[in-house]
Amino acid sequence: MTHNCLKVYRSSGGGEAKSERTLAIIKPDGLFGNHTDAVKKIILESGFRILKEKIVQLDQESAASFYAEHSARSFFHSLVQYMTSGPVLVMVLEKDDAVSSWRTLIGPTDASKAKITHPQSIRAMCGTDAEKNCVHGSDSPQSAQREISFFFDSMPSGVQAIEHDEL
Repeated sequence: MTHNCLKVYRSSGGGEAKSERTLAIIKPDGLFGNHTDAVKKIILESGFRILKEKIVQLDQESAASFYAEHSARSFFHSLVQYMTSGPVLVMVLEKDDAVSSWRTLIGPTDASKAKITHPQSIRAMCGTDAEKNCVHGSDSPQSAQREISFFFDSMPSGVQAIEHDEL
């Protein structure tokens, strides 16, 4: 299967690109929809390195903690329910300007709009709407640092790593 969104995105700001890390999550709909291999292929073909990855199952408390900045928003409860509905794949990606490059590659938050305005994006490829949009990306280098630490430095008690056998 060939995807048209296999482009390397570069910063157009004219400044010097710097290597940085960002957190990427393939959400429950991405895993349930069997989009993991396609998304990882796009990541690698877009020049990212996957430094760490694991499949985890969030509970209500850990999902609420991870998305705490959205706690006052009307969609917060639904978001927490959705993010706890199944396992997620969390990855640490590295590349020059990783945060902005990953955000460009995944496209707008609302996948139904992404299908129209950014048809080459990952969310257009595998998302369905603003909630079930297949992937998460840190929105700033500061958020990336916090989010990577959340999953990889000292996981909260409500985040359970899922072991799986290779057959």
